Amino acid sequence: MCGRYASSRRPEDLADEFDVVDVRIPAPLEADYNVAPTDPVYAVVERPPSKESAEPPERQLRVVKWGLVPSWAKDPGIGSRMINARMETVAEKPAYKRAFAKRRCLLPADGYFEWYPTEENTKAGKPRKQPFFIRPKDHGVLAMAGLYEIWRDPAKAEDADDRFLWTCTVITTDAEDDVGHIHDRMPLMVERDRWSDWLDPRVEGPDLLDLLVPAAPGSLEAYPVSTLVSNVRNNGPELLDPLPLEDGS
Repeated sequence: MCGRYASSRRPEDLADEFDVVDVRIPAPLEADYNVAPTDPVYAVVERPPSKESAEPPERQLRVVKWGLVPSWAKDPGIGSRMINARMETVAEKPAYKRAFAKRRCLLPADGYFEWYPTEENTKAGKPRKQPFFIRPKDHGVLAMAGLYEIWRDPAKAEDADDRFLWTCTVITTDAEDDVGHIHDRMPLMVERDRWSDWLDPRVEGPDLLDLLVPAAPGSLEAYPVSTLVSNVRNNGPELLDPLPLEDGS
């Protein structure tokens, strides 16, 4: 799964990186080195310029909440349990099917965290887990495949600015060999030459799954980091500093 990641790039840099034409962000997010479920995150989406417009979709940068809330949900709290969608079932599972068909996105990240059991903690009777940070070897942006939804809060007035809740989920797959020894799942990536097809809501059909690929073997690097990242209250660039494995306590 993908349960934590880092996102420190500025919105203007992401707009350049992803060829965004419409930045719809009320205020920039602070650099976040310990993104956790239910946090606000950046998402690249494509939307029609207006509901009535016949113009092609515009590429936008938006802030959404991590944890997808389907449009039919009665309680938005369901989102905290829907941070990941499995590639194997994303096209058929009711919670994700409609979003997969029309509301796909890219979730930019510096990299993501996974925890690896290393030894038995005899006091607690549980395995000690060492966090690893996994990122592109070239330190470029990680374009994670995602879905987004727009949930209408029935308790809000029609003219309320916050009546719509935008949420997202990260699509995952089996981990490639270089990082599979740390965790058996990993976020799916969308290669740059496939961004347009993946984002375009007019592209439909079973071939959508062909746009999603695990990271190319050898393109990612993983290294141990401080267990400070295990606490969501800790945040800062030091969480990405590499540690020798024996010092990761």
